Amino acid sequence: MSNETFPPISRVAVVGGAGHVGLPLALLIAQQGFDVTIVDINEETLALIRSGKMPFHERDADELLPQVLATGRLHLTSQNEALRDQDLVIVTIGTPVDEYLDPDVRTFDRVIHTTLSHMRDGQLLMIRSTVFPGVTDRLGRQVSDHSLKVDVAYCPERIAQGFALQELVKLPQIVSGTTPRAAHRAAEFFERLRAEIIELPPIEAELAKLFSNSYRYINFAIANQFYMLAERYGADFERVRDAVTRKYPRMQGFSGAGFAAGPCLLKDTMQLAAFNHNVLTLGQNAMMINEGLPRFLVDQLKTKHDLVPLTVGVLGMAFKANCDDPRSSLSYKLRKVLTMECRKVLCTDPYIQNPEFVSLEECLAQSDILIVGACHDEYRNIQTNKPIVDVFGFLPKAASRGSAT
Repeated sequence: MSNETFPPISRVAVVGGAGHVGLPLALLIAQQGFDVTIVDINEETLALIRSGKMPFHERDADELLPQVLATGRLHLTSQNEALRDQDLVIVTIGTPVDEYLDPDVRTFDRVIHTTLSHMRDGQLLMIRSTVFPGVTDRLGRQVSDHSLKVDVAYCPERIAQGFALQELVKLPQIVSGTTPRAAHRAAEFFERLRAEIIELPPIEAELAKLFSNSYRYINFAIANQFYMLAERYGADFERVRDAVTRKYPRMQGFSGAGFAAGPCLLKDTMQLAAFNHNVLTLGQNAMMINEGLPRFLVDQLKTKHDLVPLTVGVLGMAFKANCDDPRSSLSYKLRKVLTMECRKVLCTDPYIQNPEFVSLEECLAQSDILIVGACHDEYRNIQTNKPIVDVFGFLPKAASRGSAT
C-alpha cells in the first residue's frame, strides 16, 4: 500500500452489530460522536433495536440506546451495501467451533468474503472476533487477492458480557495490524475512546485473546477437579478453599468451583488446541473436567437418593450470574442428564423467557431436590427446607448445600 494518509475516522460500520459484542460497541462509539451503522442479518433484532429496546441484558444499555437513537448517529441495516460508505468496518461475528471442536473457518470466511466484496480502497477493516493464530495474516493475503487497498487490523474484544459499556473505556485495548499503518489507524481510533493501547504483532494479539480465555477455563477446571476430590472424601470444598486462601497471598488465584460455560471459554480453548497437534493437552483435559461436572453432580446425588421417583429443580439456566444468555450453559447439560435419572426436571430462570420454565415459587414448591445452575441474585436468600446442591458455594451457610445431604 502507498504511504498516503487518511482523514480521521468518522463513519463506522459494525458487522454482526446486533450481537453481544457488536451492539455495546456500536452504542458506545455512537455516544462518542461517531456516525455508526449496524449491519446484521437478523431483521427481527434490528427492528427491536430501532424501537429503542435492547435484545439482551447489558448494564446501562437500556438507557443509552434510546439516547443514541435520538441523536440520529445510529443506523441499522441488513444490507452489506452500506459498508462502502464507511471509514472503518468492524467485524464482530461469533467464531464457533464445529462438531469436531475445530474452528468453523468456513463461516468466518463467508462473512469476510461478503464484507470485502462491498469495501473500497482506503478503508480500515478491523476484526474483533476471536480467531485462531494466523488468521489475521491470512486475511491480509485475502485482501491482496481482492486487489483492495484496505488496511487490516486485529483488535480482540476483552469485555465481560454484561459489563461491556464500562470495560470498553476502562480496559487497555490490544491492537495489531498486518502493516504498521493498519495498527496505527486502529490505535488512533481507540485513543479517541480514551483507551490505553497495547500494540502487538497479529500472531501475539491472537494468542493474547486465546491465552486469556484458556487460562480462565483451565483455572476453573482445577477448582472443579478439587471439588470432585473433596466430595469423594466427604469434605466441604468451600471450607477447604477458605482455609487455603484466607490471608495467604500465594493462593489468591484459587478459583471457586462451578459451571465453566458460555460462548467463549470452551470455544477459545478448543481453538487454541485445534491446530497445535494436541500440544494443549491441559486444555483438552480441562474440557473433560468442566463438561463432566453435571454428570458428576448427578452421580453424587444417586449415591444418597433414589432419584427415580423424585422431582429435581434447576435454579438458573443462563451461563452465568445475572445474565439472560443461555448459550453453552451447562445447566442444559445438567437438565439432560437429570431427565434420564429422575421422574421430572423443573427449570427456572428470572432472566430467560422460555415457556417450558416454571416460576421460582413453583420450582421451590414442587421439587424434592434443588441444584443451583446460575448464581442469580434472586436466589441468594431463598427460603426452603429442601436439600440443595450448590457447587458454586453461592448460597448462605444456613441453606443446605454441597452434596444435598
